[in-house]
Order: sequence, then structure tokens, then C-alpha cells
Amino acid sequence: MDEGQAQLQSLSEDYQKLQQEMQAAVQSRQKLEAQRQENSGVQREFERLRDGESIYKLVGPVLLKQDKVEAESTVKGRLEFIGKEFDRTEDQIREIQEKIEKKKGEIMQGQASMQAAGPVAPGQVAAKG
Repeated sequence: MDEGQAQLQSLSEDYQKLQQEMQAAVQSRQKLEAQRQENSGVQREFERLRDGESIYKLVGPVLLKQDKVEAESTVKGRLEFIGKEFDRTEDQIREIQEKIEKKKGEIMQGQASMQAAGPVAPGQVAAKG
């Protein structure tokens, strides 16, 4: 394998790694979105509660009574954390997209330069110009 092909192979492997990173980041974003929806639903349920109604939290196989203020605070804290993680993941996705586009350009440049050099007959060395 000549130097140009080896370089293209390396660029291609880097590109595939970036795509795997992108897939993992997108899955993480989807998981965070599901958690956000779930906690937003819980928050909406809290708003519908009338005074005096009880809130129970599932801890393992047991339901424990929980103070409404404490439960609301916990859910609010979770939503804030999820929001920050979601934003961080979005930034990560944008960063990976930029890297993918750059790598794609490098691959296209490498392919174009190999095509411009033309086929090399066995036993000959391609002229560098």
C-alpha cells in the first residue's frame, strides 16, 4: 500500500471513529430528553395536587411518603441538571459534526490528489509535483 492509500485509510478510520462518537452522543441526548420528559410530567402532576394529598416515592420495593416541598425541589433539581447535561451534549454533537465535516474534506482532498496523480504502473514511482 503506498503512502497516499495509507493516509486515506487512516483518514477513513478516523472518520468512522467520529461517526461512532456522534452515534453515542445522539443516544445520550435521546436518553436525556426522555428523562426530561419524565421529570416534566412529574412536575405537572405536582401542580395538579390539592392541599393535603400525599406524595409517595418508590425506593426499591417500598413506597415512602415524601414531603411535597422536598419532592418538588428534587424534581426541579433533576430538571436543571438534565438541562445542563442536554446543553453540554448538544455542544459535543456540534463539535463532532464540525470534526466530521473537516475529516470528510480531508478525505476528498486525498482522493482527488490520488486521482490527479493517475495510475502508477508496477515498478514505477509516481512523480511528485
